[in-house]
Amino acid sequence: MKPMRVVILGGTGFIGSRLVPRLHADGHRITLLSRNRDVHRELGVLPRVRLENADPYDRKTLERHLAGADAAINLVGILNEPGSDGSGFRRAHAELTTTLVAACTAARVPRLLQMSALRAGEGASHYLRTRGEAEAAVRASRLAWTIFRPSVVFGPGDGLFFRFAQLLRIAPVLPLARAGTRLAPVYVGDVAEAFARALAHRHTAGHVYPLVGPRAITLGDLVRWTAQLIGRRRLVIGLPDALGMLQGRVGEWLPGKPVSRDNVRTLMLDSTSETDGLGALGIVATPMEAIVPAMLSGTTAREVAYAGYRARRVAR
Repeated sequence: MKPMRVVILGGTGFIGSRLVPRLHADGHRITLLSRNRDVHRELGVLPRVRLENADPYDRKTLERHLAGADAAINLVGILNEPGSDGSGFRRAHAELTTTLVAACTAARVPRLLQMSALRAGEGASHYLRTRGEAEAAVRASRLAWTIFRPSVVFGPGDGLFFRFAQLLRIAPVLPLARAGTRLAPVYVGDVAEAFARALAHRHTAGHVYPLVGPRAITLGDLVRWTAQLIGRRRLVIGLPDALGMLQGRVGEWLPGKPVSRDNVRTLMLDSTSETDGLGALGIVATPMEAIVPAMLSGTTAREVAYAGYRARRVAR
């Protein structure tokens, strides 16, 4: 595979911080566009990675950084917005993607890898609707695009198991909206591998890959399993939808906005797939059981990543 010059938006986040070293290992030259590069200097120590301050919503700025690139990767996404009218989601997902597509076209960048979500374009949540709008902009372009639709993503420092573990350590009873929603958690290392393989193989252009783990689990059972792993006996109570929406409304006023009404609306739909996008890319999905127990026990991120690597090797 010939090394490429790749420009990544959102590359300093949870998934991007795993993807950048993976692409660097393949020999690619990477430009990370960030609004505050000083916060993420650890990624800049890699010799072929350049961190640049840039406003991703400004088309001319994007065109300048995209000039001469072989591919762009868009990892930008938010789970909550500052308000509740959908404008924050629309800006981060749909408007930014539309601007990026136009900038790639103007700069003659042929390839775009786009992060999306399972059930994008479905349901009543602003999150899923705007993910669908972003996908529509990508599909309508003349770029050689590939779209990835992960279920909830887990790994060291995630907003899934780690967040629930924090709550369970202090709350003897945990009321839970949409406890019966089915999820197929996918390991962050597998998601990064999917992007790397798609970039390496041109035949993935024009395809949408659902990224799911090997096991579907309800949100309630996931939280109960988390409690067991951290050694806490906790009562998890599933809320009816009306109370779940009330919980979301209250959560919007709490520091860090731990839950919102839009989160609850997103959970109205199961996040599972019968299609194995990882398998289509030659990746054997890493089971939660191979990663999460060590992850929550305080094992270092390096050791957890190695456990994931070994799990994938054994599965093959």
